[in-house]
Amino acid sequence: MRPHLPATVAAVAAAVTEATPAFADIADDKFARDVRTAVQVALDRFLDLVGTGEPALPPRVREVFVGLGAAEAREDRGPEALLTALRTAARLLLRTASQSLARLRPLDPEELIDLSDAVSAYVAELAAASTDGYALQLREQAGEVDRRRQLAELLLRGDGMPSAVESAAARIGWPDLDAVVPVLLPLDQARDVRFRYGPDGLVVERGRDAVLLLRSGPRAARVALTEALAGRRAVVGPELGWPQVPAAVRLAELTAGLVGPRAAPVFVDDHLVTLTLRGEQRALAVLTARRLAPLARLRPAQRENLLATLHAWLRHWGSRAEVATELFVHPQTVSYRLKRLRELYGADLDDPAARFELLVVLTNQLTVDAGRG
Repeated sequence: MRPHLPATVAAVAAAVTEATPAFADIADDKFARDVRTAVQVALDRFLDLVGTGEPALPPRVREVFVGLGAAEAREDRGPEALLTALRTAARLLLRTASQSLARLRPLDPEELIDLSDAVSAYVAELAAASTDGYALQLREQAGEVDRRRQLAELLLRGDGMPSAVESAAARIGWPDLDAVVPVLLPLDQARDVRFRYGPDGLVVERGRDAVLLLRSGPRAARVALTEALAGRRAVVGPELGWPQVPAAVRLAELTAGLVGPRAAPVFVDDHLVTLTLRGEQRALAVLTARRLAPLARLRPAQRENLLATLHAWLRHWGSRAEVATELFVHPQTVSYRLKRLRELYGADLDDPAARFELLVVLTNQLTVDAGRG
């Protein structure tokens, strides 16, 4: 058989693919290479076994077929397709071996029976290795599902110890878990987004909806989500540290009730001020963190001066003279502070919506600070 092996490998690989409905529709170069490799390894090993008493599958060969079975489980195909392919391969192997012997001399019926038994036993070993790989992968996936569910529950409850959350995150490949973006979706979207986001997201199905928890990163950015969630009636919560996931989910729920179902994704960040004016303290906390973030690294005294100046400037419609009078400082001091504020806030100081949000946040912040004083 060896002189004809390259042609035999190609013929068996093609026949196996065509004869197995689940494989025939797969237009994937990698899949075709994997099938050809498996056929090559199997035929090489079969010929090496002739005239020996060695075990059918040494570890290196067995691993190929264990991996083949695991791949079928990962692709969510049942083991039947692979077993069908192996039965097809067994018939072709017996036919090719018989023809090769017949070219040398007439075949004795006993020899043909022995050859048939040898092929059947050998392919049974390949099937057993593939089935083992399939079962191992299913067990691994079941364990992965449990690990992901545990982390999702810890995040949604918000009462887990940091060490427990960090450990659960590490077990699913989320080391150094920081911020999370929650997304509310209709229940019928759960399966699709679980597949779409794979290792980057956790999906929890609830009574009437599903929650997708995305770890912070490129796929959780607004531009990416706007494109990926188009037409899915999604509500995207604010990106917050993992201890604040329950608050972020609640804000998404409130926003969903506020705007109603829409085809395009709705972002809670666009509705924080509305929720704040309705008395939602969690929205105010997120809005405050967002709007005061540019001042976070300043010294306390410098930060307080800029906050007071910005608050007065917003209330007096940009009149430096009135700001200077209210704060008992020279107009030149106001000009210096405003220049610094523009460096920190950029175009936001010219955006009416951003200015209004700043005014809401600063009015609350300065009122709270005055009460503490």
